[in-house]
Amino acid sequence: IDYALFIVTRHRRGFKRGLGVAEAATNAVATTGRAVVFAGATVCIALLGMLILRLGFLNGVALAAASTVVLTVAASVTLLPALLSFIGPRALSRRERRRLAEHGPQPEPPTGFAARWSAFVERWPKLLGALALAVVTVLALPTLFLHLGTSDQGNDPASSTTRRAYDLIADGFGPGVNGPLTLVTRVDGAADRLALDNLGTTLRATDGVAAVTPVTYNTGGTTATLSVVPDSAPQSQRTSDLVDRLRERVLPRAETGTSLDVHVGGVTAGYDDFAGVIVGRLPLFVGVVVGLGCVLLLLAFRSVGIPLKAAAMNVAAVAASFGVVVTIFQWGWGSEFLGLGRAGPIEPFLPVIMVSVLFGLSMDYQVFLVSRMYEEWLETGDNRRAVRVGLAETSRVINSAAVIMISVFLAFVLGGDRVIAMFGIALAAAVALDAFVLRTLL
Repeated sequence: IDYALFIVTRHRRGFKRGLGVAEAATNAVATTGRAVVFAGATVCIALLGMLILRLGFLNGVALAAASTVVLTVAASVTLLPALLSFIGPRALSRRERRRLAEHGPQPEPPTGFAARWSAFVERWPKLLGALALAVVTVLALPTLFLHLGTSDQGNDPASSTTRRAYDLIADGFGPGVNGPLTLVTRVDGAADRLALDNLGTTLRATDGVAAVTPVTYNTGGTTATLSVVPDSAPQSQRTSDLVDRLRERVLPRAETGTSLDVHVGGVTAGYDDFAGVIVGRLPLFVGVVVGLGCVLLLLAFRSVGIPLKAAAMNVAAVAASFGVVVTIFQWGWGSEFLGLGRAGPIEPFLPVIMVSVLFGLSMDYQVFLVSRMYEEWLETGDNRRAVRVGLAETSRVINSAAVIMISVFLAFVLGGDRVIAMFGIALAAAVALDAFVLRTLL
């Protein structure tokens, strides 16, 4: 929606300055339309960056979202100007058309709250910048305690039947029964069978193990499996430590002198492995997305400082939004009140999608804001005026688009699903911080 808002706003401003219908539309596309193309390109880069992770379920998300952005940009610079030319002067309200007919085109200096706020920021830049930095820093601090994992029925609201069943099982049989580990290996000969019989005894003596089931063989006796029940909950760090202990120390010792190759599986171990894969590839993903985005801004504005500042502010917005997510979902501050269940880990794929979406949205605002400042600077050569006018003329549109997106994202909470609500709150917090703190203050 912000692409259309910026082009329509620029088209209306051209009307008020005395341009004709075609000339106003042409000017809007030549100026704001160029910013829309660059903004859309940064969003596509951020979304397509998910392909680097080589995770099949994210590839479809990346391609579908990037295709949507491409079509939206194409419609904004082709279909939208055609529609604006078709409706002609009706792009203005009746009051604005009457005023234009009576008084003719007049300069339209920025007015209203946006202009006053821009002047206020210009008078106190250091104080307000420090205040914005302090707010973002405080919100970002919980990110240092981010714990990636997958939620289960134990995180459902207390009133749900799945949560009640989960709690009954944990109370009656121990927390580990909700997430047993499955050990599987191929068997070749009597020596392997003897080693497996001894393995059960070794596992029962291992720290963190509550119970071990007898070894079960397939019909041909070539594959064996057994289950290990931890003495801690599936999402507990103790359970993750047990998985590592089995893989790194206990099982290699048991395999010595045999052909056994015991694998640790099950839902709990699978969740840990998935989180490990995401964490391992996340630095490359973030580096590629930020790097290519900076290159695109470098081409757009021919400045090194603007891309670096944009990257730093985007990272700040992402970190602060992660802090909000950790506070609500991992620490549980208000999660039960919102009907989102009790505290638990953060979904492993949340950082990937959040970085993609938030980097794209943040770059949108950066491109629109700096583009208008750059135009004003080219006209006047006055840097302070360029910043003041650029902020005053774009902040209203940026804030309007942000309010729309925040409303949409917060609606995700109404569904009651923890994962969807996590996305909604994270994106809403990031957009709010980016639009109302970073872009208008810092």
